Amino acid sequence: MKKKVAVGMSGGVDSSVAAYLLKEQGYDVIGVTMQIWQDEERAAASENGGCCGLSAVDDARRVASMLDIPYYVLNFKKEFKENVIDYFMDEYIHARTPNPCIACNRYVKWEALLNRAVELGCDYIATGHYARVNKLDNGRYAICKSKTDKKDQTYALYNLTQEQLSRTLMPIGEYEKDEVRRIAEKAGLLIAHKPDSQEICFIPDNDYASYIENETGNKFPEGNFVDVKGNVLGRHKGIIHYTIGQRKGLNLSLGKPAFVLAIRPDTNEVVIGDNEDTFHTKLSASNVNLMSVKEIAEPIKVNAKIRYSHKGAPCTVEMIGEDEVICSFAEPVRAITPGQAVVFYDGDVVVGGATIDRVIE
Repeated sequence: MKKKVAVGMSGGVDSSVAAYLLKEQGYDVIGVTMQIWQDEERAAASENGGCCGLSAVDDARRVASMLDIPYYVLNFKKEFKENVIDYFMDEYIHARTPNPCIACNRYVKWEALLNRAVELGCDYIATGHYARVNKLDNGRYAICKSKTDKKDQTYALYNLTQEQLSRTLMPIGEYEKDEVRRIAEKAGLLIAHKPDSQEICFIPDNDYASYIENETGNKFPEGNFVDVKGNVLGRHKGIIHYTIGQRKGLNLSLGKPAFVLAIRPDTNEVVIGDNEDTFHTKLSASNVNLMSVKEIAEPIKVNAKIRYSHKGAPCTVEMIGEDEVICSFAEPVRAITPGQAVVFYDGDVVVGGATIDRVIE
């Protein structure tokens, strides 16, 4: 009997080709688009990008029709609001820099979708992510890097559970992006050359500070830019406008480049310094999720990424509590940012990861 798989279809080329490949491999495929926009007006505004726009449904439905597979639009508004939008705003308000894609992957694209897929009688869910799922010799499942470094999305997937991974298929991980577009062309899919979305899907204009102020009804007050000694350097326009390592948009005339070193919500201060001041070797992180190993009993050496665009650096990871790790880098890394993830790699395999809490001086 054919195994049944629900493919999360965003209307883009990657998820469309994922559905096509799985059907070619003999799976019983159904297409699912997750309705996560909070209102029609905002969905229309993001029509040209992301997986939130109304055009996502139109394109995904067209592809499903061409592939001759059943297609559903499922309502995930509540899950998305609680686990992504509310979290996103709360992190910025508390002077942390969130990663909404990681939260969306863990709690919406996997947890909520998997639950709904099981109700539909599916054995698996599948996505168009550039990553692979492997079952390791120790019996555990792990995300592994995709064929293409340029598009690799493993960083945003470190938080998935063993149960979720055991029911996940990622056919796109075996291909380069241009290969995926060629497959779409060959299959006659009209979205073969649809551009990739770049921005945060629920903030199409990328002005997240205005979004947070509009959603919360709060105007975040101006405060002081200060140096590391507490000397006032100027006025900032509200802490939600800044992130660690930021240089642009500070509007400070100091006669030299200035960078954000820290954000202090308690005193409403943004600390400014030189570029070299943004480098550190040690951080503390919590909300640990281990993937390729069950535990870290002794310190382990890994390659660790501290943001999506970070190439990774040699690092020693040590558990210091039930849910806290200390990460010590061999060389200083730039702009360790509370709220972002630190993800551990052993070669191409994701060992696990955690949420950065603070720099350790």
